[in-house]
Amino acid sequence: MTTTTGTVMTYWSEVDSPVGPLLLTAGPDGALSSLSVPGQKGGRSVQAGWRQDAGPFRAAREQLAAYFAGELREFRLPLRAEGTAFRERVWAALDDVPYGATTTYGEIAARIGASRPAVRAVGGAIGANPLLILRPCHRVIGADGSLTGYAGGLERKTRLLTLEGVRTASRPVPRPATPR
Repeated sequence: MTTTTGTVMTYWSEVDSPVGPLLLTAGPDGALSSLSVPGQKGGRSVQAGWRQDAGPFRAAREQLAAYFAGELREFRLPLRAEGTAFRERVWAALDDVPYGATTTYGEIAARIGASRPAVRAVGGAIGANPLLILRPCHRVIGADGSLTGYAGGLERKTRLLTLEGVRTASRPVPRPATPR
């Protein structure tokens, strides 16, 4: 469906979660284009002309509820985030980081065949991930094991890693394996 100006219609819905309200957007085909949280760096906000409709988001609501209940480890939803070819390679590498595990920016760079100096660009691409939680950028930590930036805020990152059993109040994030 298109609007009278010829642009593609964007549908949106909000979902409550343990990390605050989640704003979901999708195109007419139902593929999710973003998941944002309030105060997110580069996050989306509802725009004039968008249509509020919970219908396209039923599966996302169910899977997010199961994830936050500790019953789902891998999302199976149609995603359609658009970015440069480089960003899309980085985002695809994020999809391969399993539930309950962490990786580093350097490891992501190595996975996509980027040079060592490209680690900063990898960080930028991860920070521009429009599908928080669904595309697990919260699982990326610093090379020294520290929690580093997260567009949704470090408090949310900590809560997500705790939910996945990677971090507890008394146990910090383990240092990732050294790449060979």
